[in-house]
Amino acid sequence: MKVAIGFQIQDGPWGGGNRFVKSLSEALLARGHHAVTTLVDADIDIILMVDPRWRHPNLTFSSGAVLRYLLFRNPRALVVHRINECDERKNTRSINGKLKTVNYCADHTVFVGRWLQDLDLWQCSSQSSVITNGADTATFNPLGWSRWARRGPLRLVTHHWGGNWMKGFDIYSRVDRMLDQPEWRDRIEFTYVGNLPSGFRFTTAKHVAPLDGEALAGELRRHHGYLTASINEPGGNHQNEGALCGLPLLYRDSGCMPEYCDGFGVCFTPDNFENSLTRYIDEYDYWADQMPSYPHTSARTTQNYVALFERMLDDREGLLKKRQLWRKPGAVLRNQLPL
Repeated sequence: MKVAIGFQIQDGPWGGGNRFVKSLSEALLARGHHAVTTLVDADIDIILMVDPRWRHPNLTFSSGAVLRYLLFRNPRALVVHRINECDERKNTRSINGKLKTVNYCADHTVFVGRWLQDLDLWQCSSQSSVITNGADTATFNPLGWSRWARRGPLRLVTHHWGGNWMKGFDIYSRVDRMLDQPEWRDRIEFTYVGNLPSGFRFTTAKHVAPLDGEALAGELRRHHGYLTASINEPGGNHQNEGALCGLPLLYRDSGCMPEYCDGFGVCFTPDNFENSLTRYIDEYDYWADQMPSYPHTSARTTQNYVALFERMLDDREGLLKKRQLWRKPGAVLRNQLPL
């Protein structure tokens, strides 16, 4: 099986999408399949689209190129569209429409969370499934991590590649202020790893520049617990990396977070954050005991993708019979325009 993935892997801290493509490519190779990043070859079996934005620096082909490939080069290739984004995530107005336009040529749509699947992002003519994201346990694991022994402050950490305010900075800035309050000063510490919104600075919390791989895992394991306050997160990987390092989760009731984090920590809303943090501290040992069974690993994620690709190839003839690339000529033409 030859799979074309429309994303060029980058070295260094490029975020969860980059790590996903790297893990999937390695999994395909390990199972004897081939992974390429262009549509040059005429014998591609599966095309995986991972981003609707033509101008993304890591994007290697567009939906327009996929349609041209199917119409004029290889009509037997099957198309999977992975949706990992939405306007709700960053309070934008352009992504959802692009996703629906790109999705026109998909034979199957994969969402990284059920919350995302329920949004108006895709063409109802394609089949869909949910495959949650996962982190690599070869890197993100609890080896060398020590749980909080209730001596000294509880050290909380979070990390994000993107510095958008909706990554949770209403809560992270709130924690920063709490660190100066007598009630919390000696009870908690907080570290933020990653990029910050333009002009934003922490006063008391520690800020660490973006890290990746072993350096990131090592930094996470220096802490006792993981906080994620991300708003409308479609299918984040940051909480997976923290959880697999052993850190119990303190997570926001928003987006996909309950789907990923339920059973492995304490859920909060902005209205009850301090009470939830107190509960988290009180129940810390219980949640720490649960973390070895955290399920969201890259091995499980990539296994599910490879299994999906193989099932689709087994049903290739049935999927091709359902495909009607010219059912909406206007949509074909829209996909040829820059998005």
